[in-house]
Amino acid sequence: MSRTALGMPAVRPVHGQGNLHADTPFPAAAKAEMGNTQMRANIRHATHTIRGKRAAVVEELPDWQDLRTAGSALKEQVMADLPGLLEQFEKNFTARGGTVHWARDAAEANRIITGLVQAKDATDVIKVKSMATAEIDLENHLAGHGITATETDLAELIVQLGHDRSSHILVPAIHRNRHEIRDIFLREMPEADESLTTEPRDLAEAARRHLREKFLSTSVAISGANFGIAETGTLTVVESEGNGRMCLTLPDTLITVMGIEKLVPTFEDLEVYLQLLPRSSTGERMNPYTSMWTGVTPGDGPQDVHVVLLDNGRSAVLSDPAGRSALHCIRCSACLNVCPVYEQAGGHAYGSTYPGPIGAILSPQLTGITSAENASLPYASTLCGACYDVCPVKINIPEILVHLRDEDVRSQHTPRSTGLFRRMPQPPSEMDVMMKGASVVMSSGRRMALAEKALPLGRVVAGRDQAISWLPGLAGGWTDERDIPAPPRESFRNWWAGHAGETRERLRRDGQPENRRPEEETP
Repeated sequence: MSRTALGMPAVRPVHGQGNLHADTPFPAAAKAEMGNTQMRANIRHATHTIRGKRAAVVEELPDWQDLRTAGSALKEQVMADLPGLLEQFEKNFTARGGTVHWARDAAEANRIITGLVQAKDATDVIKVKSMATAEIDLENHLAGHGITATETDLAELIVQLGHDRSSHILVPAIHRNRHEIRDIFLREMPEADESLTTEPRDLAEAARRHLREKFLSTSVAISGANFGIAETGTLTVVESEGNGRMCLTLPDTLITVMGIEKLVPTFEDLEVYLQLLPRSSTGERMNPYTSMWTGVTPGDGPQDVHVVLLDNGRSAVLSDPAGRSALHCIRCSACLNVCPVYEQAGGHAYGSTYPGPIGAILSPQLTGITSAENASLPYASTLCGACYDVCPVKINIPEILVHLRDEDVRSQHTPRSTGLFRRMPQPPSEMDVMMKGASVVMSSGRRMALAEKALPLGRVVAGRDQAISWLPGLAGGWTDERDIPAPPRESFRNWWAGHAGETRERLRRDGQPENRRPEEETP
């Protein structure tokens, strides 16, 4: 272990970050994914079902908003005290027989985990559903060293057997329907036959039979962690199936990968999140399985227990006051289930392990906004604010999206030093010119009034009361997908000027001074 990780500079590793970089910028990826009508139908059905269940159980709690406020405040406290809490967690975890490892990035985490598995002469491991292990692309790294990792979560198993990628934080196989899942099982499970139906009960039973031998014969398990409790060194995993609990109790060796932001100070603090998380994620009042372990218990459960504390860009996010609340995320996926962009584009369009609104702010911060592909993610939003409304810890995702858009623009047009050379800014784009022109016009009432005189010209182009269905250049990106309403016959400014006399006459008639402000009038 190495405590030097606590004092690491706020920089992002350039290499070895795993599944955080998109292969294709979001606009191009989304356009391709939107052609998959079956995927879009599957996601629409699933997200609408989940958010309906969430709304029902949230409505039951009169103090829901107070719980959200408490969850947000606790996360702010953790971010402020993170170095001390990490040291406290390490001390308590180690005192109870566990071993702590520090990983600056995905490459280091993968090396640590692979070395631990090889030290046990194991060629097979079982896994609990984990975003952190997906983030570092652990499964492929292990495969490259002759180690087979078997997912035990049903949805993750579907993704794995389908040679697919996860598309949702909570429901990785949300883009698949049960007919597609049956086909995958028939193709990949030797014990499955044509008698297998598409009923969820039968599909779950097929997965159970497939995994049973793995649970009983595999000596090494790998998990993530929903929470780590600093005051006791306790790790926590919440789940719905029980497969995770079998991974956490049956093997002799247990390796947990936890992002450094997942800590809570005390057991009492955990109470808040165990109310917020299930309602926000699965629409349940409580998680069916909540597993906690504190180091090693002689003769009971794993006897060789490790935790890998993963940075992988988190310290850099923490250094940004405007964006650090992205680290408050408890991975509930509520923001995905209400996002109109995610519903249409699906999770694969985001490229990273983290899709949806939270991925649009977390991935570019972990990798740096100058990453060419991830720089497009902050624009993958309508800024409607639905994600902020449902976030159980009140992450203001729209505000951070605007902040990251600003960072993206600044990074493109601000010279940066790279070694002995200086990277020159890019020339102004068509969008830059349009925005600069709009700024000049809108910053002056006189110039705005002159521009408004062109409204009749817009009506000529559109054809009187017809919508504008085509515009040239960059503006054509808007009219390719939708029409612009027909311009008004005159601007409000001009209409007001023509009716100002009516207002003065009414004031005189009512015996009020003409300079009386509207807000001072009594109804």
